[in-house]
Amino acid sequence: MQVELITCALGAELKGVSLAEAAKNADLAGEIRQLMLKHKVLFLRDQHISDEEHAAFARQFGELEDHPLAPSAVPGITQIWKTPDSPPERYENAWHTDATWRECPPLGSVLRCVECPPVGGDTMWANMELAYERLPEHIKETIEGLKARHSMEASFMAAKPAEERLAMKARFPDPEHPVVRTHPETGKKSLLTGGFMTHFTNFHTARNVRFGQDFHPGMSNLLEYLCSQSFIPEYQLRWRWSPNAVAIWDNRCTQHYAVMDYPPCHRKMNRATIIGDKPF
Repeated sequence: MQVELITCALGAELKGVSLAEAAKNADLAGEIRQLMLKHKVLFLRDQHISDEEHAAFARQFGELEDHPLAPSAVPGITQIWKTPDSPPERYENAWHTDATWRECPPLGSVLRCVECPPVGGDTMWANMELAYERLPEHIKETIEGLKARHSMEASFMAAKPAEERLAMKARFPDPEHPVVRTHPETGKKSLLTGGFMTHFTNFHTARNVRFGQDFHPGMSNLLEYLCSQSFIPEYQLRWRWSPNAVAIWDNRCTQHYAVMDYPPCHRKMNRATIIGDKPF
């Protein structure tokens, strides 16, 4: 297996390896998992695999979960398909960690390109461990122990009728997550922010708020500053898709952004999402 780095911040392309074989070979899948932990995002091209093989490979990392609002090709494989008639995207083209609206966000995902635009439709990833590591020390002190809410209601469900919105909120109540999470396998700290985060839950303390009027601007400015860390190019990579290309990423220490810069056309992506654990 050949490993070629994508950027200095994160990402590596694997060559000379078959995910169809890794779906049946626990040792090979374990080697790929270790590379994911090291590089955070892995890429492979020319992986001619079926949906069943795709799911079988992803299950080498853990059990899979479907998305409550997206169709599935087979159990465990979510279809994220855009067509020329699709409405403008308002969710994927934001920096986010997947499904932080869950009490236990995913461990990671395996995304396979079925069809893509001839140009455009790239995906970007950011290293949130690096984003945390390079924060000023006084910011690290401020956010130590800080918690935040993440919400499906305020994102995917915001434009739905109230009855649907509230029914989905009953299924997925807004969880509280630490702003700084610890990776359960590597022990490294990273920022857990992104597009599903709505507000801090324990910011209003004597340490942060001198007068009541400090609360909203103080919280909003800090939230905006932390979310903006994924925008820094030195923490990022950008991947150009091709049919049968695959990305494998660690959702516990990265954010990503699907770039919607292409004209109306087909962009068909199939994703296996691996169940994670509660952030701490």
